[in-house]
Amino acid sequence: MTLRLKGLMRHMKRDITQELLAWKEQPNRKPLVLKGVRQCGKTYILKEFGREYYKDVAYFNFEETRSLSSLFEQDYDVKRILFELGLFLGRTITPGNTLIILDEIQECPRAITALKYFCENALEYHVACAGSLLGLAIHENQSFPVGKVDIRTLYPMSFYEFLSATGNEALADYLTSFQPGSSVSELIGVKLRTTLKQYYVVGGMPEAVSVWCETGDLEKVEAVQQDILASYELDFAKHAPPSEFPKLSAIWASVPQQLAKPNSKFIFSHVKKGWRSKDLEDALQWLIRAGLVYQVCKVEKPFMPLSSYADATSFKLYLCDVGLLRRLARLPAQVVLDSSGIYTEFKGVMTENYVLGELVKHVDATPYYWVSGNSAEVDFIVQCGAHIVPIEVKAESNVKARSLAEYRKKYAPPVSVKTSMLDDISGNEVRLIPLYLIGSMGALIQPEPKTPGGDIDSVSL
Repeated sequence: MTLRLKGLMRHMKRDITQELLAWKEQPNRKPLVLKGVRQCGKTYILKEFGREYYKDVAYFNFEETRSLSSLFEQDYDVKRILFELGLFLGRTITPGNTLIILDEIQECPRAITALKYFCENALEYHVACAGSLLGLAIHENQSFPVGKVDIRTLYPMSFYEFLSATGNEALADYLTSFQPGSSVSELIGVKLRTTLKQYYVVGGMPEAVSVWCETGDLEKVEAVQQDILASYELDFAKHAPPSEFPKLSAIWASVPQQLAKPNSKFIFSHVKKGWRSKDLEDALQWLIRAGLVYQVCKVEKPFMPLSSYADATSFKLYLCDVGLLRRLARLPAQVVLDSSGIYTEFKGVMTENYVLGELVKHVDATPYYWVSGNSAEVDFIVQCGAHIVPIEVKAESNVKARSLAEYRKKYAPPVSVKTSMLDDISGNEVRLIPLYLIGSMGALIQPEPKTPGGDIDSVSL
C-alpha cells in the first residue's frame, strides 16, 4: 500500500527549504546531496523546491529508469552527460534555470562519482541528488566525492512541522519564534499537549502525516507506518551483506524492548542469546549510518568536546521517528492518546525518543547521556554553543529531578533544562521548558529579555 496524497503534501512546510534556498544562492555551489531515511520526503521536497524556485525541473530516477546508468558508463564528460540527459528528457537543460534532480542515485555508483566532475567542470549547473542509504555511501563507498558536494540531511517532520501540516500554522510560527519570558495560557497549553500526543502516535513521516490530516483514521496511519517499516526490512535484504541481514533485523526489532528496560542501556546479548558485541557491531554501524537509529553514548565527565569523553561501549539506541517506534513496539494508538495507566512505563521511552528527535533536528548537536557512579542519570547532555546543557526529560508534570540536582551539585553548569508537560517556562540556572517547545531550546536557554514577550493568547489561531 502506497498512498500518494500530493495535493495535500504541497501544503506541508519543511524547514529545510531555507537551507536549499541558501544553497541555490551560493555563487560557487557544489552539487547537493540530500540524505535521510527512506520516505522522509526527500524526493517531494526537491521537486517542490524546483517547481517554486526554478523555471524548469529535470527529474531523473535511477531506480525507475535503469538505463539512465548507461549515460555514466562511457566517461565523466559532464557536458556530454548533460546533453544526453536533455535528449532523454526532450528539452534543453539550461544553467541556473533548471534544477537537475538525480533521485535514487545510490543505484548508480558512477553517477555518485560523477558529482566530483560536476563540481570541478560545471558549477553553473544546479544539481541536487537524493537517495536511500546515502549515509552508508558517504562512510563506506570509496568513490564518494568527499569535499566536492554539499551534504544536507532531511529528517522526519518535527513537531513544529507537524503543527503546520495539521492546520496550526499560526501556532507553529509563534512557537518557532518563542522568547524567554513569554507565557503559555492553560487553554493553548491543552491544545499543544493534545497535538503533541497525536504526534507521538503519527510521527513525522510525511505520508503518515498526510493520511492523518486527510482522514483522521489511525488504522490508515498505522498501515502506512507498517509499509515504511517493511520497506526498511527490504533495504536490509537488498543493500546489506547477506550475512548481516538476520543481525540487522534482530537489532532493529529489539530497540523497543531494550528501551523499555529499567536503565534502557543497549545490551548485545539481549538481541539474541549467545550473540556478543563483536558479532553485531558491523550490523549496528550499518543501522546508525543509514540513519535508522540514533546511538546515544554515555559520558561520565561532561566536558568539551563531549565526543572525547564518550563511552562507545555503553549506549542507548532510539528510532529515527517516534511514530515508527510506537508502531514497531505494537503500542496501540489509543493507549497513548488516552494516557492509559498501562502505558505509564513506556511513556518515558516515547517521550525520550521524541525529545531526542527534536534535539537532532533543531539543536544540531550529538546528544549523550550522563551516569554517575551511584546510578544517578541525566537523560541527555548536549553541547549547545559555548555551554554543555544537561536535560532532564519528564513524560508528565512531575519535575522532581534528583539526578539533575546531583549533576548540578557536581559540575555547576550555568544552565540546565527540565522538560515536561507543564506549561511553565521559567527559571534561569534551571530552565523549565514544556515538551512541545523543546525544539526551541537553543533560544529558550538564553537569558530572559528585560521586557517580557507577549502572551501566546494574542496569537490568531
